[in-house]
Amino acid sequence: MTFDAIIVGGSFEGLSAALYLARARRSVLVLDTGTPRNRFAAASHGFFAQDGSNPGVMLEAMRGQVAAYPTVQFRELAAVEAARHEDGFRVTLANGEAVAGARLLLAFGISDILPELPGLAERWGQTVIHCPYCHGYEFSGKRLGVLNTSPKSAHQAGLIPEWGPTTFFLNGGTIEPDVAAQLDERGVTIEAEPVDSLVGEGAALSAIRLRNGIEQPIDALFIGPRSRFNSDIAQGLGCEIEDGPLGSVITVDEMQATSIAGVYAAGDITRMGHTVTFACADGVAAALAIHRSLVFGG
Repeated sequence: MTFDAIIVGGSFEGLSAALYLARARRSVLVLDTGTPRNRFAAASHGFFAQDGSNPGVMLEAMRGQVAAYPTVQFRELAAVEAARHEDGFRVTLANGEAVAGARLLLAFGISDILPELPGLAERWGQTVIHCPYCHGYEFSGKRLGVLNTSPKSAHQAGLIPEWGPTTFFLNGGTIEPDVAAQLDERGVTIEAEPVDSLVGEGAALSAIRLRNGIEQPIDALFIGPRSRFNSDIAQGLGCEIEDGPLGSVITVDEMQATSIAGVYAAGDITRMGHTVTFACADGVAAALAIHRSLVFGG
């Protein structure tokens, strides 16, 4: 069997695309490993009708609704390779099986590369967070910090005071005088001493322990970690990829088409701004483009 579309990744963007393609009565295969990027967070925010919901519960409900359409199939397997085959694509799965599709949607997502600091990884998604629009409101007025991890960290430090008093931990790095002056105008405290570890009970964060032994009280730490693709399929297909400040991004047009005909991409792998709303919108745009290409060619 040749599916009309194979979707590599079954999180918000992949399921949104599958729903629209299913409603167009097209056959769809969704490949997913069940490890979405936001699995570390207890709640997702900023998505209408689901604000504060557990992302795992949201995905379970979405998958159930998509599975109700008879033209959709799911396989809990990773796609390890994809190549052009006749008029479409052949995708090799982790078990060695091969499946065929006329169109291919890459929605495999990214993984965050966290700084190697004791106490950080186990608090990721709880009190060590990335997006203030997703999680900042819950820490309104609390003691906030930003860890210097990239050239974009100073920009992040200038934004976070919108939610509470902020300390920018340079962690042994340097800062230009004009940037320091701008942060001072925003009320940001700059701490130059390197960070030794994070302190707290369970997922709670109570302090940052500096190299000199001093503990700086804090309730939440924002970081902007680099990321990596969860799959190298895009590179294998020859899709155009750009280097972003925090990781690679697949180049797509306004309808999520990549530089390779018949291959589309959606979600975090295609943009620097990462929210559930963006992911779902990308999936819908890709599905519409895929359906129209199947109808009219191209």
